[in-house]
This record gives sequence, C-alpha cells and structure tokens, in this order.
Amino acid sequence: MDNTVEQVNVLCIKWGDKYGSDYVNTLYSMVSRNLSRPFRFICLTDEAGGIRDEVEVKDIPKIGFKDFDEKHPWAKAHGWLKLTCFANPLYDLQGPTLFLDLDIVIVGSLDKFFEPEGDFLVIKEWDKSDATGNTSVFRFEAGAHEDALDYLKQDANKATADVRNEQEYITQFVDRQNKLKYWPEQWCRSFKRHCLRPFPFSFFQQPRIPEGAKVIIFHGKPHPDDALRGRSGKWYRKVLPTGWIAEYWR
Repeated sequence: MDNTVEQVNVLCIKWGDKYGSDYVNTLYSMVSRNLSRPFRFICLTDEAGGIRDEVEVKDIPKIGFKDFDEKHPWAKAHGWLKLTCFANPLYDLQGPTLFLDLDIVIVGSLDKFFEPEGDFLVIKEWDKSDATGNTSVFRFEAGAHEDALDYLKQDANKATADVRNEQEYITQFVDRQNKLKYWPEQWCRSFKRHCLRPFPFSFFQQPRIPEGAKVIIFHGKPHPDDALRGRSGKWYRKVLPTGWIAEYWR
C-alpha cells in the first residue's frame, strides 16, 4: 500500500505597501507549525524584498488583461489582483492549492482544509444572504477556473457590473457552475464578529478564540498588529489588547 501523502500548495499574494514582508514571513511560520503534510509555500508579489528564503517568491502572473497586467488603480483595489492566482498555468503548480490572505491568524491545524472534496471551497460570507464567499481562505486546483479570467477579459464592465469586489465576483461565478462549497462555519471566524465581546463587555473582557476555530479573519480594521495592542481602528469599536495574538501570530 502506498502511504505517500500528496504534497499541497499554500499560496498568498502581496502587492503595494499595505502589508510588508513581515506579514508573508509570519504567515509562512504559522503554516509551517499548523500543516503536517508536505507543502510548497508560494507568494505572488511585485516586491520580494525581505521575504524569507523558505518562501517561493514569484511575480504576480500576467494574464493577458491590460488592466491587471499594468496594475491599473481599480485592479489593485478590493482584492481584484487575487484573481491572477487562477492563471493557467500558474507557473509549475499542480494539485490542491490553499489560498490564504496575509492578515489572518492561524489558531489550529490546517490539515482538514485539504480533506473535503470539491472544486472550490471558501468561507461563507457572514453578512451576505446570497452565494458570496469570503476569500480570505479558499481551496482550488491549480490551473482551474481560468474561465473566470476569460469572462472578465471579454468585457470587464459587464463582468463586474453587479459585484463590489473580487470575492463577490469569483464566488458567484463558480456558484453559477454549481462548483461552490463552504467550509464548516466554525473553522474560519471573524475577529470583529466572533472574537470581540459585545458592548459593554468589550470594555473589560479580552476578545476570545471561538470554540473550534482554526483561522481568525481580520477583515477591514483592526489588523492583527492593531488588535494585539488594543487599537480598534474605529472610534465606535472597543478592542482591548489581545494577548493570545502574540502566541499564534508569529
């Protein structure tokens, strides 16, 4: 019997100066502690400086779409350049590929993210009643979903007319093909929605890690480094210094 465990890919993307190389390095460190199977860790980026040697650094792929290839302003907003990970081929990558946003904190094993069957698995967006997923954590087969890029290139105005961002676009696109599945809801939890205590408890109780959580998602503000220091980024949201972030986000 062949007991060889398939190697998988873990992928992230970084452009501009919103996140530095330290976010890539920390993400790699968290993955290496929380994934027991062999993996390649790849960062697509326009700035490789400072990224640790264990990370395979590759240019953000050219996909034959001028707005993306020349990084027009709209393509750099709202996550749109993440769609370049659906390039086919995506360098020499093959097989199961787990995409992770840079601004997450991994608090449990990632092994189970490679177990469910499906073409496209993603977080169910918490504040949407339609098919939209949150693409902070999603899995696909390298080289698949190139048709989503083709549709965008044919008529970008039409393709984006009814969506606000990259995650609405891609998850609604694959849902129309009946290829969309969601992670169990407890695996990926929102820091703002599920970790923060409700008012007034947020003023004297530290944010918690929800039971069963494997990844904490920091969408919008605060970022992990803000929450660690008790900075909420919003006047109306109280965030006490969150000590457990230091334990996991390293």
